[in-house]
Formats: sequence, C-alpha cells, structure tokens
Amino acid sequence: MDAMLLYSETPNLHTHTLKVAIVDAADYDGEFNFDVFRHTLLRRLHRLDPLRYKLVDIPWRLHHPMWLQNCEVDLDYHLRRVQVPSPGGRRELDELIGKVATIPLDRSRPLWEFHFAEGMAGHRFAIIGKLHHALADGVASANLLARVMDSAGPVQDERDNDTTCVPPSTAELLRAAGRDHAQQFAAMPGVITDALSGVRRLRRRARERGEQPDLARLLHAPPTFINHVVSPVRTFATATLSLAQMKQTSKHLQITINDVVMAMAAGALRELLLRYDGTADRPIVASVPASTDRSPHRISGNELGGMAVSLPTHIGDPLQRVRLTSLATAIAKENNELFGPELYGKLIGYLPSFAAPAAFGWLARRNARNRLFNIPVSNVAGPRERGRFAGAVVSEIYSAGPLIAACGINIAVWSYVDQLNISVIADDRTLGDTHEVTDAMVGAFSEIRTAAGFSDELTMVDTAMPQATVKP
Repeated sequence: MDAMLLYSETPNLHTHTLKVAIVDAADYDGEFNFDVFRHTLLRRLHRLDPLRYKLVDIPWRLHHPMWLQNCEVDLDYHLRRVQVPSPGGRRELDELIGKVATIPLDRSRPLWEFHFAEGMAGHRFAIIGKLHHALADGVASANLLARVMDSAGPVQDERDNDTTCVPPSTAELLRAAGRDHAQQFAAMPGVITDALSGVRRLRRRARERGEQPDLARLLHAPPTFINHVVSPVRTFATATLSLAQMKQTSKHLQITINDVVMAMAAGALRELLLRYDGTADRPIVASVPASTDRSPHRISGNELGGMAVSLPTHIGDPLQRVRLTSLATAIAKENNELFGPELYGKLIGYLPSFAAPAAFGWLARRNARNRLFNIPVSNVAGPRERGRFAGAVVSEIYSAGPLIAACGINIAVWSYVDQLNISVIADDRTLGDTHEVTDAMVGAFSEIRTAAGFSDELTMVDTAMPQATVKP
C-alpha cells in the first residue's frame, strides 16, 4: 500500500497529506516563535521515526522501494517560516495552506516538511505539516502527532537524536527484494483463494439484499463536475462545527457520527451538483478509507482497506438522505467485512513495480470518467484531550488527504476535543471558491438538525478560529 501511494504520484497528483495544528499562544509564558518550534522539534525527533526515513529504490525497479531508517535530517530544509497575509484569519490561512499543498515533496530527502505560519490574528500560529501518504495513513498520522505534542508528565522525553544511517549496497537491496518476492510467491495461492471466496460472498449477499434502486451500483459512478483531469494547483478550505451538537444529532437520529458526516457530504454535494451541473438526479459514490490496524502505537505505514459508499445526492428530503446514507454505509461496511478487510492491501502488494508508475501516470492524464467513485470522503476520530506544544495550547487540528485521478475534491473530517473540523482540498479547476464546499457542509448539517426537530442555531465553537465564508 505504501508503494502504491508512491507509484500513483504524478506531476498533477501529489500524494502527500496535510496535518495543521493551530497554536494559541495568548497565555503562553514567554514568546512563542519559530526558534521555540525548531528547538522543540529537534529535541523530539528521536521519537518521530518516520521523519527520519529516506526512500531507497530497488535497482532496475525489480521490487517496491524500501525505507532507509534513522537518516540525518536537515532541519534548515525541512522547517520553513511562512507568513499568513493580513488580517490573518481562517481564509488567509487556508489560502496559504493551498500554496503549501501545491508543491510536491522532494523524494531525495525524507518525505516531510513543517511550515511555521506567522502573522495570524489573536496570538495564533499554525504548524502546517506536509507528510507523504506513503509514510503514514490517518491513524498513524494521529499517533505521530501525539508524539510531537507535549507528554502528559512534568518531564518531556527530549534529547539529541543519534543517526546511524548506513545505505545498503546494491547486492543487499537485491537480496532483500528476492526474499520478499519469494514470500509473496509462496503466499499467492492463499491470496487468490481468499479473493475468490470474498467475491463469492459479496455476490451471494448482493442477491440476498435484492435491488436497491436508490443506491449507486458498483462500478457505475456517474459523471459530475468533480470528475475530470486534475490540475497540479491546490486550494484549501476549512470549517468547524460543534462536536457536542454532532453527538446530540447522531444520538437523536439513532445513527453513528460517521453516518451524519456522510449524510452532510451528500447534502453538500447535492447543492454543488445543482449549482455546477444543473442537476442532481442520481446517487454518486464516495471512496471511504477503512483502517485495518487502529493500534495507538503504530506511527508509520498504511494499513487500509477501502469502501465504496453510495451518497444519495438525488434525494431532496434531508431525513430521507440520512436514512439512505445510513443504509449505504452499513452495506459498505458489511461488504468490506465479507470481502476481507486486509485483502485489499495484500492484493495491492502484487502491483508490478516496473509498470505501476507508468500506468498511474496514464490514469492521471486520461480525460475519462472514474467509474469506481466520484470523491474521497474520510472521517477520523482525533484526540479527545487538548494538546500542548512546548507549553502552548494546540487549539485546533485539521487534516487533508490527497486528490486522486479524475477526482477534483477531497473532503476530510477530524474531531478534536469539542470540535468537528472539516477540511477540503481541491484543484483550481473544480470550484470557484473551495469554501463553497465547507459552507455547503455546514448548511447540510443545519438542514439535518432542523429536519430532526432541533430549533436552536448551530453553535459557534469559541475554541476555533472564526468561520470563513464564500467570497461574494
């Protein structure tokens, strides 16, 4: 899976992810600045193993690349100072993050950068982490972020980092590749058997369910304004909702928070489909990642499966959309279990290393509809307790995944203490203003609450930055 995320990176499709931490230094004892940030990260680098990984290609692409561990890190390169334009609010920060996301990572170095953003209103700073998806998925990134934060006790685990990075010889790389190929060859009959069994289970269960006319059919994602050849430029937008109101809504409707998030996405995308395509007469398909390893100790790698979830964008009634979304997510989860949650990752391991980059490059340039899905949507439960960095309060956290072939928008939701934080990354061809998506998500949540019988307005979360709205 890690290798696939390297192969799928092309000049117009960058496969890094973003983790943005907002630091509120209003009550900080002293001056919080770049030097404090740099010194603290340097002293914690020893516990951030993936930040010391460097990519090593196997000669002649005979197998997937490997990680060289515990490498020297040039902080003068990896740590950058950037300025948020005046007046330093959410919109200005989002525009800066879009510019950071536009530039791909240098594969000759460890695959990460931190941008320290100054000039924000209200004594705030932003730490914009750009991390290649091959290094860590959402769960691993959350665990890695926890290691960046201050420890719970009075004494911090800080020290200088000792690097013992010895590049392997060509012979060592080829031997390692040969051993892994032998293991994969031995495992292949079992993987094929499991895959065929999984397909049979899926077909049998689909027959038992019967026709589902209001759900999108597998491999029939319709063409939309979202789906086109993606440009290399990135735009970014965020919004914050009250996690308490989200929990209240999900409990009242007797569905999960994830179901509410997916129903919000369906309502928001319906609004945008009507605006840009002039019609929303069919359900669309969301690609939703599913973690196969939620260990709190895992800080690297991608342990993921994938689910195709039908989004009822053709339904005008918000409660009917909620019902259909809940049904669609339940079916997708069941299908994932029936096929085998870890099987997807095993199959990806057999991607031919010599041909995969060219194949993904062709897909990225191909002006054709993506029949698998229309848009990636993810929802991750983040930290429940407010963190600190060098003693300063981390008031907000946002996360964003990469754009994929023929999908010009990615919606990511992370919860953090009392917040439900929405992040949208897009290219510069899909939308007039990326905040149209965040506005539509907020509007869809309000619509669901009103339909559910709540008469109060949405709570503005005072621990987060003031909301940005679409430019007139």
